[in-house]
Amino acid sequence: MNCHICNKPTELFIDEKSGIKYHHCKFCEYIFKSPEVYQSIEVQKARYDLHENDENHPGYAAYFQRFLDFVLPRAGHPASALDFGCGSSALLAKMLKRNGIACDYYDPIYHPGNLDNSKKYELIVSTEVFEHLHQPKEVFETLLKHLETGGYLAIQTQFHPNETEAFKKWYYHQDPTHIVFFRAKTFKVLCGIYGCEFVGDNGKNMVVIKKP
Repeated sequence: MNCHICNKPTELFIDEKSGIKYHHCKFCEYIFKSPEVYQSIEVQKARYDLHENDENHPGYAAYFQRFLDFVLPRAGHPASALDFGCGSSALLAKMLKRNGIACDYYDPIYHPGNLDNSKKYELIVSTEVFEHLHQPKEVFETLLKHLETGGYLAIQTQFHPNETEAFKKWYYHQDPTHIVFFRAKTFKVLCGIYGCEFVGDNGKNMVVIKKP
């Protein structure tokens, strides 16, 4: 099976504990579960509903603040933003507004009517979303279309250990709704495909990308 990102051949491995098949692209370092284990939106919603994302919990706000502390110094001074895949909460959008950035928010499950296809933004943020996507390359391209020229895309998703045995022990892929996995190089390859500038990453789970 070829890679969803760069279309190069992948290497197959199996997690013996779950029996799930994984496809690993050694070129762009993208890993994806075999499509037969992908879940419907209804099944995913049932799991998401179990998440306790309390906007008033200081740890939840601190979690987003770490993201903003990495992103905003690299994204200049955007006037407008979109939180793509915000979940049931709009806390990140509220935090961006407190920084003087007008922010819309969208989620295909909880806020499905919020995306204006005619609107463009100077910044799009997406936290803990890309690991759920059946078609991440297509979503990446769509988000670029919603960016103004010179705008920034900031993504948070855990970078996988790029070694098979370490990956099998990694906690992140054990969530059944997590189906695709990235490293900084994966996003660098996407930048090459779409002519974007890779601004930087934190070596762990965050990237900032600039639209030309």
